[in-house]
Amino acid sequence: MGTHPDTDADTNTTAAAPAGHGGSAQGPVSTALDPRYSTPGAEAVPWSTAEDLLHRSEIFWLTTVRPDGRPHVTPLLAVWQHGALHFATGAEERKARNLAQNQQVILTTGTNTLSDGLDLVVEGEARLVSDTDRLTSLATAWSTKYGPDWAFEVADGTFHHPDGASALVFAVPPHQVFGFTKGTPFSQTRWNFT
Repeated sequence: MGTHPDTDADTNTTAAAPAGHGGSAQGPVSTALDPRYSTPGAEAVPWSTAEDLLHRSEIFWLTTVRPDGRPHVTPLLAVWQHGALHFATGAEERKARNLAQNQQVILTTGTNTLSDGLDLVVEGEARLVSDTDRLTSLATAWSTKYGPDWAFEVADGTFHHPDGASALVFAVPPHQVFGFTKGTPFSQTRWNFT
């Protein structure tokens, strides 16, 4: 039960899901439990549980693709707001340079334990955020979630830190999200948004 399958695998059980809470204007269009990778009797995880984890998680792992096709993975901070995960990066950092060529990304979060917890895999397309009102709202969310060391001013469509650094902000509205519960029961849930 501890294996994670190819995430493009078909599932056998599908049901509509209610809209999530807290900033997700629209929840997934479907929720599916994959019984092949789930303990008998397991049920699909409600989207509200996954969305709560996206709000609470402090560390996310971002996977981007280098121009030569090799993957690049790095840990970072992210905020769930407006139905998307948001992250910030310097314009010259590897992930920003990768995104200039390929906007398809995966963000993961959860626990590093085998027998308990919920892991999430968020697949989507990173979109640059430059709207001042939205960036201001995100800057407030960053400092609320991560504390005063992560306070940003907004100018010229970017975040600016008091130390002089600036960062681009990207939104990743999910195309699909996979949830892996571990322990009793093991399960794999897929939420589709398109």
